[in-house]
Amino acid sequence: MNLVPLDLDRDLELLHAWVTHPRSHFWGLQGADPQRVRAEYERIAADPHHHAWLGLDDDGTPLFLAETYDPAHSELAEHYPVRPGDLGMHVLVAPPTRQRSGVTSAVMRAVMDFCFAQPGVDRVVVEPDVRNEAIARKNAEVGFVEERHVTLRDKVARLSFCTRTAYAMSAPHLQPAAIAYAHRRLIAKAIAEFSHERLIEPIAEGTGRYRVGDLAFTARRYALNHWVVDADSLTGPLDALDFIAGLRETLGIPEKLLGTYLEEISATLAGTAWKVTHRRESAAELVHADFQTIEAAMTEGHPGFVANNGRIGFGLQDHEAFAPEAGRPVRLRWVAVRKDESLFVTAGDEREHYLAELGEPTLARYERQLRGHGLDPDDYRYLPVHPWQWEHKVTVTFAPDVARRSIVPLDEGPDRYRAQQSIRTFFNVDRPERHYVKTAIAVQNMGFLRGLSPKYMQATPPINEWVRQLVDGDEELRACGFGVLRELASIGYTGDAYHRTGTPGAYTKMLAALWRESPVPRLAAGERLATMASLLHRDRDGNALVSALIAASGRSAAEWVAAYFRAYLRPIVHCLLRHDLAFMPHGENLILVLENHVPRRVFMKDIGEEVAVMNDQPLPAEVERIRIDVTDEIKELALFTDVFDGFLRHLAGILASDGVLPEREFWALAGDCVRAHAKDHPELTGRLDLLRPTFKHSCLNRLQLRNTLQMVDLTDQAGSLIFAGELENPIAVFG
Repeated sequence: MNLVPLDLDRDLELLHAWVTHPRSHFWGLQGADPQRVRAEYERIAADPHHHAWLGLDDDGTPLFLAETYDPAHSELAEHYPVRPGDLGMHVLVAPPTRQRSGVTSAVMRAVMDFCFAQPGVDRVVVEPDVRNEAIARKNAEVGFVEERHVTLRDKVARLSFCTRTAYAMSAPHLQPAAIAYAHRRLIAKAIAEFSHERLIEPIAEGTGRYRVGDLAFTARRYALNHWVVDADSLTGPLDALDFIAGLRETLGIPEKLLGTYLEEISATLAGTAWKVTHRRESAAELVHADFQTIEAAMTEGHPGFVANNGRIGFGLQDHEAFAPEAGRPVRLRWVAVRKDESLFVTAGDEREHYLAELGEPTLARYERQLRGHGLDPDDYRYLPVHPWQWEHKVTVTFAPDVARRSIVPLDEGPDRYRAQQSIRTFFNVDRPERHYVKTAIAVQNMGFLRGLSPKYMQATPPINEWVRQLVDGDEELRACGFGVLRELASIGYTGDAYHRTGTPGAYTKMLAALWRESPVPRLAAGERLATMASLLHRDRDGNALVSALIAASGRSAAEWVAAYFRAYLRPIVHCLLRHDLAFMPHGENLILVLENHVPRRVFMKDIGEEVAVMNDQPLPAEVERIRIDVTDEIKELALFTDVFDGFLRHLAGILASDGVLPEREFWALAGDCVRAHAKDHPELTGRLDLLRPTFKHSCLNRLQLRNTLQMVDLTDQAGSLIFAGELENPIAVFG
């Protein structure tokens, strides 16, 4: 939101409608004609100690009126000892044209941010009418404390104060209603996913009604043992932490790791509460939203993991500054690192890479900084650092390296970025054609500390180039429009004591980054982007974005889903059968290209860490690390587990629950896609049995519950799998 000076020539009609609306009776202008309203605000405009502001929503729509004033030059000066740094404030939210929950809270935050951004302001003062209970609650929510009642010229008012620290500590998302919403949703997800993985077994109590312990609820069961639990139907003790702690032995959580897992659950609850408090986009609005608005609006995290939003290490201010849902622009910090104590890999020229990403003026400035320290710029290269990582790790964990000028602090970069769902990957909002930047960050999230290994990443650009050549050279993949976003360059610092010990670990993954292609330059006219994770998104009112997209497209649900399968499922099947090539194609790793709200093609990303070749084909030496030796049954799980169970079961459940597309038809369309590929490629017949009746049930939460600190060994991911029986293959069942 943004505040701009009120312009009476431009805003009078709108202002008059707002201040005379019946909901604005405490504003004191009921029945006023436009001339009286103009006179009132001309008086304010003429007063150097009083200012009126028009508040705009993120899309520029007028949303609220705010006034700020100096209490020392107001009627309040007679009622309390005004302190230097006091600022008076009034706020009026526009009468609603439609129901949008959370608007008033968001406006209050925007106005308070604006007030405390004024030079010298330490305390905000308000004096609402004592009868206005609604605004009193909103004031308390952001940290105001009522001092006493005072009699003013036109009302009896609650004289209230909010200090800068009280506002910073107010945590408006940690309120009973928001956290109750989060508990309810997380318990529903926990029941659904733990039941899916056969860790618990709900007891049926009637048609669609079940019980787990003291909790009763309504649920629907679909293919792949997929449960859709109606969160609003839950009755019983609704505390997610107690629910999971009570199941510790059943879930197999090691006693010594229970606290860590509960911390991730608590952080997930806090994240949900924050999102429901601050994110207001409806599914209908997101249908037409831009790429980054959709990215920031995602509320769920990974669809399968229960503890999926941990971010252990982030504080409240870190969350508001760096979490993707906060949507705030971030400028990365840059350091210079000695070339002989670092690794840099790219297919092109190193200096040209930095010129393209930083620009000549910034690069020249960094070189001058190095010379100012008496250092030779030719001895250094440049590494982007997450601001959190700089503050919490580089200046402490690598203090000796900074002191001896192996790491040289420079400045923030010129471009603003937005954090993506993976929290450590950033999209350039100022120059969208420039690369994503992925940085190391020592935050624990969903079973991993989110570091990057410099030595491991040496192979990342060659691997990406090899995959790109394979994809571009395959006629079928070209016909599907399937593309990969290459990770083109990587850098990492290796001159520290942690690397010198020769022992790999979290400390050898704290100073590294890579650059990935942006999809923006590859868009044609009429195309737009959306993370595939958005297909599983429901807004705070429960409306699904995918259902809204289908409705807006003008296509039948079956036509829409068939187009999606051709863009997503068919290329995955082809890579598996033709090349024994497997990706990790979950929602956050795919970017959809939409045309008229219909998926036309996809981009795969996170290639370096997530791709595997499962045969003995010749590979360049630097690409060899992606080869794994597995059975055909495990190869098939690249489709059954990663695609069917990992993503499509959730999508099928949403469409079926919404009455948009029956699950039988959904899976029949998936089967049609697989069979059509087989018909078009008879030479691949018998490579794998994708129509087998059942497949092994590989479980994600069981991995995290077993070891929430590191749920899999990245050097042997297949060997880390945990199975729980078998699942029926839905394209065989509904074939």
